[in-house]
Amino acid sequence: MATVHDVAAYIFDQRGPMSAMKLEKLAYYSYAWHLVWDEERLFDARIEAWANGPVVRELYREHRGKFMIDSWPRGNPEALTPSEQETVRAVLDYYGDKSPAWLSELTHKESPWRDARRGLAPGERGELPITDESMAEYYSAII
Repeated sequence: MATVHDVAAYIFDQRGPMSAMKLEKLAYYSYAWHLVWDEERLFDARIEAWANGPVVRELYREHRGKFMIDSWPRGNPEALTPSEQETVRAVLDYYGDKSPAWLSELTHKESPWRDARRGLAPGERGELPITDESMAEYYSAII
């Protein structure tokens, strides 16, 4: 299994510089769709339901305080299996040209993030996990 840093490095190899928010959302969608298509986790890091959408805290620790990110030297893009690469490429083909704000708004409309934030006010800080079960159920239903 790849690490979240390997996935981030692969995303940068494919797309180049991007905002921190966009990286977070692309990592989230790569994970979610890999659960649906391959019925396995893409990486082992926890995805949390923050106010601005899904966030992988492990990625956040690396880009904290940065708006734009030029590269991701911590991971190894070659660590992804062909199946993992295929998932990330498919996600990038569909979501990669979307703006960070569009991606964030989309996650706010989807039940995995909404369910994990139940009981929190809009904009309120939260860090509950978005479960694999909620992602698999939601995204498999929209295929």
